[in-house]
Amino acid sequence: MNSSLKYPEQFSVATITGSPGEVRRQLDGIDAEQVVAFTVQSGPTREAGAIVETLASLAPLLHNILATRHQHALETIVEALVPKLVPEPHELKEAVMLARARTAVLTTRDWMTAPQIAEVAGFNTTNPSVPPGKWKRAGAIFAIRHNGVDYYPTFGLDPSNGYRPLKSMAAVIQVLEAMKDGWGMAYWFQSANSFLGGQRPQDLMASAPHRVLAAAEDEVQEIAHG
Repeated sequence: MNSSLKYPEQFSVATITGSPGEVRRQLDGIDAEQVVAFTVQSGPTREAGAIVETLASLAPLLHNILATRHQHALETIVEALVPKLVPEPHELKEAVMLARARTAVLTTRDWMTAPQIAEVAGFNTTNPSVPPGKWKRAGAIFAIRHNGVDYYPTFGLDPSNGYRPLKSMAAVIQVLEAMKDGWGMAYWFQSANSFLGGQRPQDLMASAPHRVLAAAEDEVQEIAHG
């Protein structure tokens, strides 16, 4: 006995019953990608045919269940990757402004990575990140992080002292870190400051560190008082 059931999405099931020899001969004339064999050790031919027809009727149901599970798994992955909430217009605007501000900072060429500092300072070490990392943890200098890399301000280093941090940087950082992270400090150092007569704090770090410290204290007081 040979019958064929067709279902949507190119899914079809062909059933064949008979002795192993009969089934083998019928399979020779079937063009199929997959064949599933189900054997019955004993029983009348009619009973075997009924079993096969029952399995054939269940096959499309199983196919649909598997397809549904696959689609559900894909939707779960997509939902996990897509933000739960769509940003508000003002949030998108803030994000664009922040991206522009960070780009402006990074394109000033006032920043060096740890390997670059190691090169100009002549560190004899297999791990150039160690000295700058220690400086940052000690509060002797700050850094901004971009794409997993720390960038240190060149205006915070002293070329006359082997590119070690300026001694005055620690005091300024100690004041600012109460209100600002690394990026916040970067914006402050590179912006014109009214307390300094329109000059940028970074331009006065080496020549007038006491004025920069006073400007930092004024900045924190203004933020604290709103």
